[in-house]
Amino acid sequence: MSIGDNKALIADFMAEFSKKDNFDVWAGYLADTATWWIIGDAALFPVAGTKSKSEFVNLIRSLSPVVPDGIQFIPRHMIGEGNFVAVEAESFADATNGKKYHNYYHLKVEVRDNKIQSVKEYLDTMHVVDVLMS
Repeated sequence: MSIGDNKALIADFMAEFSKKDNFDVWAGYLADTATWWIIGDAALFPVAGTKSKSEFVNLIRSLSPVVPDGIQFIPRHMIGEGNFVAVEAESFADATNGKKYHNYYHLKVEVRDNKIQSVKEYLDTMHVVDVLMS
């Protein structure tokens, strides 16, 4: 796939991820052996660390009751090289605790065989804890 194809795949993934309760569709963009790493110390930020595809899907499912209308995930900029795409993104959601979730991300995404193989996610972990886990 070309770098343009890889960027388009990631944009499509994020559009599907942004739809409420669309787990099976966006999970289809991930390879069966995909990993998703989230920055942080797991002792302080329980969602940190490397997750398998199923672990990541279950993590997002577990957040669903806290953001019943889903999380809108918007890519702002993408830069590609080979099988990798760097993505700057933002997310927006209304939490059941009345707080607004608005986070910023940097993702390093590896795409191979028309599937997302791995993601390294950097975000404001304190904002996640404050809005989604309190």
